[in-house]
Amino acid sequence: MPTTATAASRRKKTSRRDEEAPLIPILARKVREIEAKAQRAKLGPTNRVKFQVIAFLVREERARVKADPEVTDAARAELLKRLDGVATILAKTAARDTSLIQLLEADQATSPVAKRMRRDWLLESGAELPPEELVITDIAPVRTQVVSAALAEKQVTPPSVESRQLASPFLEPDLTPRAGAVPRRRLDGWELMGPLYKAFESGAGGGAATMELPPTPEYDHISPKGREVMVHQSRFVEAVRSGHRSFLLADEPGLGKTAQSVLAASIAGAYPLLVVVPNVVKMNWAREVERWTPQRRATVIQGDGSDIDAFADVFIVNYEILDRHLSWLGEIGLKGMVVDEAHFIKNLSSQRSQNVLALGSRIREHQRNPLMLALTGTPLINDVEDFDAIWRFLGWTNGEKPGAELMEKLDATGLTPADKSFYAEAREAVISMGIVRRKKKDVAADLPDKLVADLPVQLDDEFGRSIRQAERELGERMAAKYRRIIEARASSSNPNRPSAGEIDDDIVRLVAHNELEESKAAGTGGDNVFTMVRKIGQAKAQLAADYAAQLQRSVQKVVFFAKHVDVMDQAEAHFAAAGIKSVSVRGDQTTPVRQAAIDAFNTDPEVGIAVCSLTAAGVGVNLQVASNVVLAELSWTAAEQTQAIDRVHRIGQDEPVTAWRIIAAHTIDTKIAELIDQKQGLAARALDGEAVADDPSESVQMAALMHLLREALGGA
Repeated sequence: MPTTATAASRRKKTSRRDEEAPLIPILARKVREIEAKAQRAKLGPTNRVKFQVIAFLVREERARVKADPEVTDAARAELLKRLDGVATILAKTAARDTSLIQLLEADQATSPVAKRMRRDWLLESGAELPPEELVITDIAPVRTQVVSAALAEKQVTPPSVESRQLASPFLEPDLTPRAGAVPRRRLDGWELMGPLYKAFESGAGGGAATMELPPTPEYDHISPKGREVMVHQSRFVEAVRSGHRSFLLADEPGLGKTAQSVLAASIAGAYPLLVVVPNVVKMNWAREVERWTPQRRATVIQGDGSDIDAFADVFIVNYEILDRHLSWLGEIGLKGMVVDEAHFIKNLSSQRSQNVLALGSRIREHQRNPLMLALTGTPLINDVEDFDAIWRFLGWTNGEKPGAELMEKLDATGLTPADKSFYAEAREAVISMGIVRRKKKDVAADLPDKLVADLPVQLDDEFGRSIRQAERELGERMAAKYRRIIEARASSSNPNRPSAGEIDDDIVRLVAHNELEESKAAGTGGDNVFTMVRKIGQAKAQLAADYAAQLQRSVQKVVFFAKHVDVMDQAEAHFAAAGIKSVSVRGDQTTPVRQAAIDAFNTDPEVGIAVCSLTAAGVGVNLQVASNVVLAELSWTAAEQTQAIDRVHRIGQDEPVTAWRIIAAHTIDTKIAELIDQKQGLAARALDGEAVADDPSESVQMAALMHLLREALGGA
């Protein structure tokens, strides 16, 4: 009985204290939420606003308690102590994330979101507010400034762009009627961004985050001759045909997001189209545009863009150099924009994110219904608020509140965040804005069981230029030998000498064979076919590792194959810097060490990438926990490549396998990839009875040297 009485007394005392300062328990609850988020490194924009609002409400409440004559000295001391407790948690949180310190200095709520948050908490505490604090007006929109003052001096205008602007100095006017003033809605007074994030964080309503897509059309009217879209791709494109124009396309890697985007632009007529991509996939995008829309021209922007085709339909630029081209890209009348690997813009304070968002806003200002596509298999890296930048780019929100279309969908639910069922409806409303997410296993019937996808990369640094120069010199060296043989034959009365302008294949084969034998004897000395391939691997290493890291964030497990130890070393260093745990399978390892690495990759969820030697891990290794392989360097035999891919493509694998070959464009690497594919045809014809073209009988090294020689002779 005494215990019960004491508990009742305690409840009564707590109740009385809360009646004297009902806001304090609300602040205490909110600050604990912030503290928990900070401990998990998940302080996104909404929680930062909460932190700021708590800070200035603590100051307001402290001033009120000190000045309230009805509060006794003992009660005042107790209330101030509780407020100090809230302030202490704020200080500890700011010590953990120093970027929060400046938020502690705010004197008042400035943004509409902060003002609404303060108002809602005060109303929850039972406070009576003056009429001017009950109605929160939004900040009037201002015209997007694409180029900041800090970037103004970096802007370049390629000469061909000036020609385009002179050829068409006036942009085509958009005569589509504009929407009138947006009427005030039921939810205008609510803070909605936090509930939207919570709806996704909790997976409210369950089910895949994919909007309802139209059925597959009876006939394929969009593929160019010789190509065919898969069912899941066709349904996405049909959504574009039906009029939808903004998408977060979050399909897993290997499901053809690039092809879907290219076809979507064609269906929507969204030209000129800007595509912002990581450097490693620029060349692949240009190739996919040519492959799926051969009637359209794509141009890849390198450096200052001096070589671009300003009259192209598709402009492809990597994130790193976008800041130089903001000015002219903002003025040429873009009708669509694609952001590939859109999780790259999740950090709103980064220049990369600001550049992309500024261009996206400019396009939406000038075009009534532009095509806006954000592509990423991993939209969420750390926290559900990683959606923030992507939703802003697509125009679904402005960071502080939903946009007009999303607000209309939320309003139509008839619910508020105070209703538990609001969250499932809110998640569905955002999904219907254009989220499309398919996994390999969901569309397995569409996919081949094993796919080799080539990713051409541009080696545009000094190292890359030196490689291309070495290739030209090797070709010229062999061409000189060829010409000496021809001259020797011409000086004799040889009836088999070739006529002028004709290339003698027998002599080409002879010269290439001699060069190959000399290269084998020389080993790593001088420039030969072996040293050049090694240099190409070194030049590709960073790009290949970067792509593997991007892939891992989406698919969890990736196998990275390389031929040379230094390429493996570069890759492992890149993964470590990116915070990705990897293991290594090499030829110099003991059997126990090697098996421990394999077991760790197969069983430890923290290990994301296995870095493997093509020769040491190409056989006898089971890595089927992964279904994606990155081939950073090409092998000399088709069998070696197949063996590497078959480390994951084996019995027990329940997902289609994709091997991503990183190929250095405009180098001998491209020819080697082609020759390997020809060698694959031998097995298909001899073992599987397939009707494929004959492949050359020479080795890949021999055929590659013959190719270089023919190029030098002008007959390739």
